[in-house]
Amino acid sequence: MKPFDKCPVCGGELVEKDVEKLLKGGIHTAVLKVRADVCLRCGERLYSVETVRRFEQIRQKLERQEVAEFQPLGQSFQVS
Repeated sequence: MKPFDKCPVCGGELVEKDVEKLLKGGIHTAVLKVRADVCLRCGERLYSVETVRRFEQIRQKLERQEVAEFQPLGQSFQVS
């Protein structure tokens, strides 16, 4: 059973979708594809407890620069 039948932000309908999530930790950023309940009205995303735990583990690895197991996607640049 899902914790919410409707969006807790606006009351809109929730549908399960595959989404991309950007996680930042220190100077690194990771892109993950995960399942989320997404509100059709406001776009709010609701993640499972397991997915949120995974986010935290990945953020910690990024902050500690333990990125050897992650697949590089390219380079990022800061422009002033």
